[in-house]
Amino acid sequence: MPSWIGAVILPLSGLLLSLPAGAEVKARSCGEVRQAYGAKGFSLADIPYQEIAGEHLRICPQEYTCCTTEMEDKLSQQSKLEFENLVEETSHFVRTTFVSRHKKFDEFFRELLENAEKSLNDMFVRTYGMLYMQNSEVFQDLFTELKRYYTGGNVNLEEMLNDFWARLLERMFQLINPQYHFSEDYLECVSKYTDQLKPFGDVPRKLKIQVTRAFIAARTFVQGLTVGREVANRVSKVSPTPGCIRALMKMLYCPYCRGLPTVRPCKNYCLNVMKGCLANQADLDTEWNLFIDAMLLVAERLEGPFNIESVMDPIDVKISEAIMNMQENSMQVSAKVFQGCGQPKPAPALRSARSAPENFNTRFRPYNPEERPTTAAGTSLDRLVTDIKEKLKLSKKVWSALPYTICKDESMTAGAANEEECWNGHSKARYLPEIMNDGLTNQINNPEVDVDITRPDTFIRQQIMALRVMTNKLKNAYNGNDVNFQDTSDESSGSGSGSGCMDDVCPTEFEFVTTEAPAVDPDRREVDSSAAQPGHSLLSGSLVCIVLALQRLCR
Repeated sequence: MPSWIGAVILPLSGLLLSLPAGAEVKARSCGEVRQAYGAKGFSLADIPYQEIAGEHLRICPQEYTCCTTEMEDKLSQQSKLEFENLVEETSHFVRTTFVSRHKKFDEFFRELLENAEKSLNDMFVRTYGMLYMQNSEVFQDLFTELKRYYTGGNVNLEEMLNDFWARLLERMFQLINPQYHFSEDYLECVSKYTDQLKPFGDVPRKLKIQVTRAFIAARTFVQGLTVGREVANRVSKVSPTPGCIRALMKMLYCPYCRGLPTVRPCKNYCLNVMKGCLANQADLDTEWNLFIDAMLLVAERLEGPFNIESVMDPIDVKISEAIMNMQENSMQVSAKVFQGCGQPKPAPALRSARSAPENFNTRFRPYNPEERPTTAAGTSLDRLVTDIKEKLKLSKKVWSALPYTICKDESMTAGAANEEECWNGHSKARYLPEIMNDGLTNQINNPEVDVDITRPDTFIRQQIMALRVMTNKLKNAYNGNDVNFQDTSDESSGSGSGSGCMDDVCPTEFEFVTTEAPAVDPDRREVDSSAAQPGHSLLSGSLVCIVLALQRLCR
């Protein structure tokens, strides 16, 4: 027999349970509570039929009650689970925003690179045929490096582009001078004249700025979506403290114990409970808002001057211009190189018999618009950016707004119109205490939740640091400055500001530190053997492919 049965059996004399002689109050039925409790999936064996004395209660008012010790324990656990689900459901919008948009942007950029590589290859095969195929690793390596950069690899875009043009110059110099034999040392000398001769005109300089800005912005933005996704997923999984669980039980289910299962909490009462339980989450808001602002800035770059689609669409034309410029000025370029590097040795008879026009006499032809591939991932970058900007703006202040979002739900509270008919923690009446401000330190006098303001949540502080580091990278990307995502040790140590540079020494928006002399691999080989040198061809191929890749990306 359950322990409560003996307490509720009325003596035959008709005296009320534990009531003083002459009292007219009768023990109230727990019928409504039994029905509501059973609807939660709990066994009715735990609950009395009529109210019993409440001295055994540890959280709810110790008055006549429909709750046993077992019920209070089970309802406390139910409070905890419902609260965790509430936070997860309430933050669903921001979580799905970052999850779905990260997937979409990542898919878009990857497909853009794939399209660019395929388009470049198709065009060069049609234009140069075997000549291109014999040197195709230059371009293939470029796309390999571009993809590695995008996925977080430690690739210096400027150096890669410089090396690409240097390598392309070596290949073309040999093609336009087939009657000579060039040693590795000679080719290295040729590469040193790249800046002085400018064989490709101004194309390399312009493309380096455009490509570098576009790829930095694209990669950093997707990295930002990754960080936002991870932080939102982690913060939405809360672990309420014992003090919070007590407050939740008192707010959500003590009405059951008082025989008022249909009475919902007062709205302001709910706000104080939630502000106490979510105090650390609210402290995330400041850094989260700065992060969102930085994401919005980079988003503007994506749809403006750093639009990777618009940068890559004309890449093939730009490469064409560069190569044609080299061809048209081949005699002058060769003469200056011969003057500076010395007269090269004649090639074997077989090679010297071939003239330059027979080896390299083709020109790039402009693309027919109908030949351009469809946009990546079935959309355009402009549409993606417009969509994400709207969603990002809506996600600002999401963490400090959690209590308000939860407590305005009609299924959670009685609402402002029922301030006199709501549960205030003790009875069905108006809730009088003032509403606390947001954040941990403001909960020192929270009347509903026992909050230790001297012990900030370590987990939340880690998320704040992650956001701070990412915000700094986004700001750098906005100004066109690259950041190595693999090396965050300096940014996460020291003062914890996450700043990678001081304000007075960070490059301004349009200042780019570039290396005029391209870094060249000393172990250069001749045309016939250079294809077997992946490190060298990758660098030079990088630049060409970058240009070409960008062109394809924009289509």
